[in-house]
Amino acid sequence: MQTNSDATLMRIYLQEAERSGHQALYEVIVTEARDAGLFGAIVLRGIRGFGPSAEILSSRILDLSSDLPIVVEIIDREDRIDAFLEKINTLLEECDSGGLVTLEKARVVRYQGSEAPG
Repeated sequence: MQTNSDATLMRIYLQEAERSGHQALYEVIVTEARDAGLFGAIVLRGIRGFGPSAEILSSRILDLSSDLPIVVEIIDREDRIDAFLEKINTLLEECDSGGLVTLEKARVVRYQGSEAPG
């Protein structure tokens, strides 16, 4: 991806305990993104949040929660993200996930490293 190029950022909001088979759903999503040759992905673990159930998920030490909010961010060109969105929708439906997916325009202003596939 070139510096000063337009891109799309996909954010997928999940809960840590959501599974796809025996794997964490966020792990499957990152693997699928890599296999699709997308530019990059990162998983962020929240310390507090809530979703459609309005139940507060927290990392307070006394809770020792293993179901914290998770955000998966994936960035690439708009056409490649749009194509990957079909895979994400299918995966979330198969896992009966209440996940939220958002897309937003992004501009790559700095990147130093080898070119990603695709």
